[in-house]
Amino acid sequence: MPSAPAHLTNGRRRRARGQSLVEFALVFPIFVTMLMGFIEFGMLFNATLAINYSSRDGALAAAEAGNALGSDCIILKMVDAAVTAPTDDSRITQVEIYKATPNGAVIGSPTTYLRTGTANTTICASVDGSSLFYTQSANGYPETGRCNILAGCGGGSTTVDNVAIRVYYTHQWVTPLRNFVGGGGGGISFDRSSVMRMEPVL
Repeated sequence: MPSAPAHLTNGRRRRARGQSLVEFALVFPIFVTMLMGFIEFGMLFNATLAINYSSRDGALAAAEAGNALGSDCIILKMVDAAVTAPTDDSRITQVEIYKATPNGAVIGSPTTYLRTGTANTTICASVDGSSLFYTQSANGYPETGRCNILAGCGGGSTTVDNVAIRVYYTHQWVTPLRNFVGGGGGGISFDRSSVMRMEPVL
């Protein structure tokens, strides 16, 4: 069978190369977007796990510390220490300490700490020797008002408190994905909480 003329063969090859280039141009942005989505989701998922873990560590510290003076600093140190790379503890925006029901519903008003270094700042030494700066914006559940007496502390309290810790965190975008999906420049904010029964004093 006679072969096709050379100019026809070259034309077919050029058309095939052009078709491949167009297909690549169509698929490449989708592939890059999916890749950035996987990376962003992984970092966000890691941050969610870290903040969940930090709230649990804070609740455990609160349960052990009871109504001792300085217990809030212990709680804040435990919350910060549980947030490690690639998650950044400086992105914790707020920590709440409050009395809760066993299923975590808030009772009364929380004690709230904001992550800032302004006036009236609570300064606590962190585990690595540096300082943690939190501003107490509300004190609805003061250290000395927490009940860790097994028989209750009066005023309707019949047993030890359930203490809860809620940690607020802002995840900053690590990829340009927000340019494709319309995400804001401020990142993604979320919170996680844990509740534990205080260790009783007989």
